[in-house]
Amino acid sequence: MPLEGVCLCGSVKWTFDGFPEDATACNCTACRRYGVLWAYGYVDGDVKVSGTTQAYVRGKALEFHFCLTCGCTCFWRGLRKEEDGRTRIAVNLRLAEPDTVARIPILHFDGLHTFEDLPSTGRCVHDYWA
Repeated sequence: MPLEGVCLCGSVKWTFDGFPEDATACNCTACRRYGVLWAYGYVDGDVKVSGTTQAYVRGKALEFHFCLTCGCTCFWRGLRKEEDGRTRIAVNLRLAEPDTVARIPILHFDGLHTFEDLPSTGRCVHDYWA
């Protein structure tokens, strides 16, 4: 059964086929303000999105998508295709039901200074909501 997330008003929905191995908490200027936890996949591969969004294009690498009605940050999508022709996407796990994502481990990424992974703290999504 795929993992699902939906914005506050129900207009935008994403599905993630399978189960993410981990979620990323990034401290870059965008992600820390949005308060998101990302799970990564590929457009029309393991991730499908429905509903109308507004995109905020950041630099030349990606676009953040928001619900036009309630403003929830739903996902980001890469602006360039990977070498294999697929397009990277990350869904906001905070839009999923808490029990379905509670045990996903959190990886920390320093998108603000070093652009490198940080050491694991052993925390999972549940720890962010407890």
